[in-house]
Amino acid sequence: MSSKKVCSIYEGTALRQVTGPSIRPGGFRLTDRAIAFCNLAPGAKILDVGCGTGATVEYLIEKYHFNALGIDPSEVLLQNGRQRRPDLPLLQGVGECLPFSDGEMEGVFAECTLSLMDNLDRALGECQRVLKVGGYLMAADIYAKNPAATAELRTLPLASCLTGAMGQTELAAKLGAAGFQIILWQDHSELLKELMIQLIMTHGSMNQFWQQYGPVTGGGACVQSAIKKAKPGYYLLVAQKVDHLCD
Repeated sequence: MSSKKVCSIYEGTALRQVTGPSIRPGGFRLTDRAIAFCNLAPGAKILDVGCGTGATVEYLIEKYHFNALGIDPSEVLLQNGRQRRPDLPLLQGVGECLPFSDGEMEGVFAECTLSLMDNLDRALGECQRVLKVGGYLMAADIYAKNPAATAELRTLPLASCLTGAMGQTELAAKLGAAGFQIILWQDHSELLKELMIQLIMTHGSMNQFWQQYGPVTGGGACVQSAIKKAKPGYYLLVAQKVDHLCD
């Protein structure tokens, strides 16, 4: 996850007062779906990349009894999580440089974080490296149903899951190049629509929501126009680390 402008949006209250500590559409609903699909056993070592306040780490420990830990670039969010629960295993760092050994993890979560990476190819390579052969990358994030409009998203003067969104085909190609095979892809765009409705009900409109980051976004109208063109959706995917020695 970028340690630059990204953190300011997620460290603020405008988004978190709607999403709660999970800071993403759907809360833990897709977390549960991914775990059920992968059938991971209690005690499995699971890393949450871009863990924020550690909400997913806490959830994985409490509900599933995993050996879960998290990493995030924002000391503000990490401190928030440690204040809530001091014993949470949370580290400061970025997805492009994971401080773990090769093959150490059985699963890696990336929930609304792949689209925030400064260098997605490097981050995917790191996720692949720390996973055991056959281990799972479980990701939920925003994608662009109109990939032709992603270039305009990149020009917006803010950094968020929306501005980092890419098309399904491009994402699949990057996962394949990093040594992953996609074994599950589901569209859950209804969760993104649900979040947007909640943001409008809380802040009056999406423009007013974006304008709370006035110096960052330069206003909400240009943001909303670019987002509409990209036709954002929300996905859940599970990708498995491929054993290249068996190819």
